[in-house]
Amino acid sequence: MDGRMAAYVARRLLQAVPLMLVVLTINFVLVHLAPGDPITSLAGDQGTQEYFEEQRAKYGLDEPLYQQYGRYLLNAARGDFGYSYSYGQGVFSIIAERVPATLLLMLTAQALAVLLGIFGGVVAAVSRRGWAGTLIRTSAALGYAIPVFWVGQLFILFLAFRLDLFPTFGMESVRSEYAGLRRALDIGHHLVLPAIALSLAEVGLLIRITDTSLRDIEGSDFVRTARAKGLGERAVTYRHMLRNALLPIITVIGGRVGTLLTGAVLVEIVFAWPGLGRLLFQAALTRDYPLLMAMFIVSSGSVVIANLATDVAYALLDPRVKYG
Repeated sequence: MDGRMAAYVARRLLQAVPLMLVVLTINFVLVHLAPGDPITSLAGDQGTQEYFEEQRAKYGLDEPLYQQYGRYLLNAARGDFGYSYSYGQGVFSIIAERVPATLLLMLTAQALAVLLGIFGGVVAAVSRRGWAGTLIRTSAALGYAIPVFWVGQLFILFLAFRLDLFPTFGMESVRSEYAGLRRALDIGHHLVLPAIALSLAEVGLLIRITDTSLRDIEGSDFVRTARAKGLGERAVTYRHMLRNALLPIITVIGGRVGTLLTGAVLVEIVFAWPGLGRLLFQAALTRDYPLLMAMFIVSSGSVVIANLATDVAYALLDPRVKYG
């Protein structure tokens, strides 16, 4: 990374600070104004009114909202984002325990989506009027339209329950103390269904984007020149057309991080995957304000970093892109 690129990255990171502050403010207001009370969610009907008031005072929930917000900002500036009401631990230590599971799921799903989506889009573009292209484009439209949670439930019903090919829930076998390669294979076995369910919509979208991008540049001068030089269609497609079609594809991949996180929430709930999505769902049910806020900060930061990585990838793929 040269000096100009490093300066651009640093400037973008500084510009993200006020954006993150706005996101934090909006999330804080929405979370605290949503119906429900964390103390009631934790204690249920077992506590007295005096107990509820004591606990609200303990966590500062009896103060006006602007005072709670000001205290939260001051603590956050010192790196203190609070303790979870449900777990009694620092929120980021809880999140850190769940990050590996979600990263494994998301990266596997994204890798599947990129490989299958780009390959399927190339085949669809090459076989524009053939049966293969029609089949791929139809499958892409269906995969993009079907809700991810419904796909997950179908997988569990037919591939897990009826055919008994895959586990129904969790990240690894509960009663088996595997280690080394056996543990890795066990986790991979549990990963297959949720990763495929999460990647289907992304595969469909990338097929459509790749197909459209290749068809848009098919009549370009550099494509006609390559064919005039006697290059075969495979070389023209992969060495010339696909490389120039990668920029819009990378834009879509980088911009879909937030959507992928949303899909991961649904997939993790359906498959009981012990990641951030399931943690977010549980925090919302119990109105765990500090944990919810930390989760939103992590999600927003992930989107900012993904967009920045997309811009950097632009410059690496296309030397004509300049950053002042």
